[in-house]
Amino acid sequence: MTERIYLDDSYIKEFEAVITSIDEEQHGVYLDRTAFYPGGGGQPADKGVLIAGEQTYTVKKAGRGNIHLIEGDSLPEVGTQVTGKIDWDLRYKHMRIHTAMHILCGVVWRDYGASVTGGNMEPLKGRMDFEFERLEKDTIAEIETTINAEMQKGYEVRINVLPREEAFQIPDLIRTKINLLPEGIPEVRTIEIVGLDLQADGGTHVANTREVGTIHVVKYKSKGGINKRLYVELDPDAESN
Repeated sequence: MTERIYLDDSYIKEFEAVITSIDEEQHGVYLDRTAFYPGGGGQPADKGVLIAGEQTYTVKKAGRGNIHLIEGDSLPEVGTQVTGKIDWDLRYKHMRIHTAMHILCGVVWRDYGASVTGGNMEPLKGRMDFEFERLEKDTIAEIETTINAEMQKGYEVRINVLPREEAFQIPDLIRTKINLLPEGIPEVRTIEIVGLDLQADGGTHVANTREVGTIHVVKYKSKGGINKRLYVELDPDAESN
């Protein structure tokens, strides 16, 4: 089992690890511990480098099962000690947009009672689908104003890990239309925007909502029936940690 450092510390940029196995078919390596987020929940995977002595290996993508897919022809050997360095600029953009999506989800759930039916993220961009009977331009403008007001309040963003039974006693913990949590997992990781939103989530987030920066609702699309899609973008700069 790989120790997943990113679950406890979204801000870690560098770490030490040992290569435990190699997958030649996928051209990747596994580590005893990692800070590379492997993607999931709509958030893209991390990129970066692994440094072994004087050799630097580019991690083109962290993948499922915490494999690190390596560019180039060679792979480091099992037992090699490496220093992992995250592409921090990319990671932080993912953190900001992921927290922005939770602000959006929290406001839409609180003010309109609309469930999430899907979503996806890119650096500083994202889209989220909701169940809205009707969604007018005035409502979209109202949502944009509210989510930015909530962002500016500077809510703390907390990570917690709860026993499964305790987690599922929390009302509305799962905001997606379908519960995507695997059966049988003993613990549930939650992300809480204190005072606004609480959801089961496995991704990386900023520590304070002000780090998100201004959120722009740039486009709206009807996906048929009551399924409505909102596209959001962030300004390039915001408060940093």
